[in-house]
Amino acid sequence: MNEWIDRMSDYLARNKAMPVLVGVALIVLNYIVQFFGQAPIISFVAHSYLLMHLGVIVGLIGILIGDAL
Repeated sequence: MNEWIDRMSDYLARNKAMPVLVGVALIVLNYIVQFFGQAPIISFVAHSYLLMHLGVIVGLIGILIGDAL
């Protein structure tokens, strides 16, 4: 576990914007799912805005981690 945290810290120190870009990608994916959400599972994700909420959380955590590193 400690080795994994060290590798993740080194990766994020080099690529500080990656979590923010992943968050933006999740938000864009949420808007795409809104248009194509016909299947029951996809419909649940579309109507609960799950990907948008995850994208905002990942983006904000990415900003905090980027500032700390």
